[in-house]
Amino acid sequence: MFNHIMLGSNDLDRARTFYDATFAAIGQRGGVIDEKGRLFYFSKTGTFALTRPIDGEPATFGNGGTIGFLADSQEAVHAWHEAGLANGGTAIEDPPGVRSGAKFKLYIAYLRDPDGNKVCAVHRMMA
Repeated sequence: MFNHIMLGSNDLDRARTFYDATFAAIGQRGGVIDEKGRLFYFSKTGTFALTRPIDGEPATFGNGGTIGFLADSQEAVHAWHEAGLANGGTAIEDPPGVRSGAKFKLYIAYLRDPDGNKVCAVHRMMA
């Protein structure tokens, strides 16, 4: 359903440190900067990107929005969470653990990235 997600950032170097570390923890490659100075992470299923806002105004996070990144195991979720905390992220909500979703049990961890965006790592558990 999705092709890409792009978020604003006020400090792409800080964002790159955070996302390179958290994505490495769930088996993704580091980011690349394009000729316009935007930071991209490519996978087989889509693209995640960060940019300074085009209008020149400061980047702000959306209230109520969350971006979830798929992880292969509970251990990967923990590694993602720890990498995020060690690289400028802030723990939010409950500690990493099991949550019940609409159709799945999920092992999930939430963070705010250095720009305040709410992100999480999710492992879908067998019913």
